[in-house]
Amino acid sequence: MRLDHIAIAVPGLDEALKVYRDALGLGPVHTEEVPSQKVRVAFLGEGPCVELLAPTSPDGAVAKFLDSKGPGLHHIALRVDDIESSMERLRSMGKPPLEEKPRAGAKGHKVCFLHPRHSGGVLIELVEHGRGS
Repeated sequence: MRLDHIAIAVPGLDEALKVYRDALGLGPVHTEEVPSQKVRVAFLGEGPCVELLAPTSPDGAVAKFLDSKGPGLHHIALRVDDIESSMERLRSMGKPPLEEKPRAGAKGHKVCFLHPRHSGGVLIELVEHGRGS
């Protein structure tokens, strides 16, 4: 496993991009909507990068996070070569991912999350890059 990205929950992408892209100079920027997660995302940088998460619906997980904790660090993503075997290994260690199977994430990647109680209070996302990534 290696660091893929650090995700930051923000109320809106436009304002956040003024800081991360314009003021701090992070780029290039890839944006897309992930309807299944009820978010718009912006990835800034290459290699390990910063992901900005903005809710598109008040009932999504990121919207609830912002309501309870405010803007800030949401999760750390670790890149894996085989997400299914990584999920199975975690289950065998008594640290089951939140999902039974990987789900579709941004950029066509497969993703799953590990509950913060299993990782020292930090939400962890496992990411298997899609073909051509």
